[in-house]
Amino acid sequence: MHEISLIESIIDIVLSEMSKNNITKVSSISLKIGKMLQVMEETLRFGFEIMSQNTPLEGAEIIIENTPVIGRCKNCGNEFQIDDWFDSCPNCHQMCVEIISGKEMEIISFEGY
Repeated sequence: MHEISLIESIIDIVLSEMSKNNITKVSSISLKIGKMLQVMEETLRFGFEIMSQNTPLEGAEIIIENTPVIGRCKNCGNEFQIDDWFDSCPNCHQMCVEIISGKEMEIISFEGY
């Protein structure tokens, strides 16, 4: 359940940034999460709800933008969405693919007052 370590990091980062920007209460946090991380969104939301209790983040809405897994063929340079771990390049049908997107875990923004 790697969601717990992700939640801890989110809370630590947002709390740190709050003090830099004179924010005392957070109302929402926008995240970008790559599909390759296989984050269970409901687990993340529930864990955040529990772990943010009695903090300035309590009650904040979690907004998640999922990013697809995108690969680049090392043979021909074609970029394509990977839907299955055994997908080959649709252009040259080679299996030598570099993952270029879909592993992200970013805090895009947060709102508060």
